[in-house]
Amino acid sequence: MLCKRIIARLDVKGPNLVKGVHLEGLRIIGNPYEFAKKYEEQGADEIIYIDTVASLYGRDNLVEIVRNTTKNVFIPITVGGGIRTINDIRALLNAGADKVAINTAAIRNPLFIKKAVEHFGSQCIVISVEAKQKEGYWEPYIENGREKTGKNVLAWIKHAIKLGAGEILLTSIDMEGTKNSFDMELIEAAQRVCTVPLVVCGGAGNLEHIREVFKKNIDGVALASVLHYNLLTVDEIKKGVSDIAPIRS
Repeated sequence: MLCKRIIARLDVKGPNLVKGVHLEGLRIIGNPYEFAKKYEEQGADEIIYIDTVASLYGRDNLVEIVRNTTKNVFIPITVGGGIRTINDIRALLNAGADKVAINTAAIRNPLFIKKAVEHFGSQCIVISVEAKQKEGYWEPYIENGREKTGKNVLAWIKHAIKLGAGEILLTSIDMEGTKNSFDMELIEAAQRVCTVPLVVCGGAGNLEHIREVFKKNIDGVALASVLHYNLLTVDEIKKGVSDIAPIRS
């Protein structure tokens, strides 16, 4: 059985690490490089950077962030936000990223997934899915949770995988930043259709929330608030779930 991953999620806006609730109301937390280094030292398996406004303003702040981070941080890094072209992906990988997470560009042009996989391999291409509950289903949003798509999350996950996506990063907009627990119904539905590694995000506020989600068939959790606000350290989480999930030491 593969080890399950504890991943630190760092949302950035300009030069700052930020955090919000429901992907809104972003407040400055600190320096993203310092937090990335801290989480590596605590034992995080990966770092995920998401530029929260890159798609909105059509800019790319991620290359510099990745390049600066990889000078001192030596765990895998996934980056997302504002990735629109093959050249964007190439620049991020050349800067030191291991994977890219694509949302807006993939939904607007699903064949971009296939093209990206052909160039870089499925192991590099993560599809970020920002899900919001509707009556009887979940809808994926784009532009960091700002814009509806009219699609169905589960159908979109299946389609993205069919096009070659190597991993799914699933964020519950409804639970994100609340520290009230994960959306377990969403996660259970997603794991039934997901045939590639599934990483879930949004809602963790204590160790029991993380233990509950690790009992499901997921491959990792991406954590923000619970780490940024010092509610738990990565090491405490690993010790706290070691009896129910294989965790990297």
